Amino acid sequence: ENETIPRITHMTHDPVTQRAPHKAVIMARGLGTRMRKAAVGVSLTAEQASAAQAGVKAMISLDGRPFLDYVISSLADAGFDQFCLVIGPEHDLIRDYYDACEKSRVEITYAIQEQPLGTADAVAAAEHFAGDDRVLVVNSDNFYPEDAVARLREVPASATLGFTKRAMIDQSNIDPERIRAFALLDSDDSGQLTDIIEKPAPEVVDAAGETALVSMNCFLLTPRIFEACRSIEKSARGEYEIVDAVRWMVEQGERFAVVPVEAGVLDMSNRGDIASVVDALGGREVKL
Repeated sequence: ENETIPRITHMTHDPVTQRAPHKAVIMARGLGTRMRKAAVGVSLTAEQASAAQAGVKAMISLDGRPFLDYVISSLADAGFDQFCLVIGPEHDLIRDYYDACEKSRVEITYAIQEQPLGTADAVAAAEHFAGDDRVLVVNSDNFYPEDAVARLREVPASATLGFTKRAMIDQSNIDPERIRAFALLDSDDSGQLTDIIEKPAPEVVDAAGETALVSMNCFLLTPRIFEACRSIEKSARGEYEIVDAVRWMVEQGERFAVVPVEAGVLDMSNRGDIASVVDALGGREVKL
């Protein structure tokens, strides 16, 4: 029986007076089911094949460095210097690598998500790391443009990046049909989030048009997120979802800005994605 982690009592203070956020939580616990599947016509190096077989998408090698290095380096360029990697108990591959690698501008710690119970459960595992600070929360299998992420640091409370559908189609490596199924962000006239529409119906997608903003799980969150993670129920697929926790915050009156960006996001979900990510990031300088 696991010991219950004691709840942290967060100070209440005016979010506008908080310093610019500098902590990032990267959800790296995923089971990598799609990455494990063989893909016809895709040839991998031995290193890539080993990480793919283990389902650890973040550790797929690009030019000798894992994909996650590029993600962290880009987020460091955006102004984040403390990182918490949420991993499973079995993810020694990630821990061993980052314990050993040279770091000059970032600190990396870990939080263990004991069971794969969803994205909100993953974020909840990082509560001690966050403390009273706002935290950036991102996926480990997405590469987000640093200039877009940097814009989140200018927002006073919670926020999410909303990527225009047309930019995602033009500037990402993701199939347009997949993009059509991505969650849409609804906001009011002042740019505050009102809802996240998951798996939108085709007519909803068509009505929203090419300038519709889609969610790519890039959130800046106040400590209220941890109360939210404890307050939601499991989704239909039996997981605690970060989207439900965000909705809970909005329903409780949390200020939650939607920052629109004309940019794409690189995705590392399956073996077929590897070559396009190598093409996009090859030769890019990485500094941790």
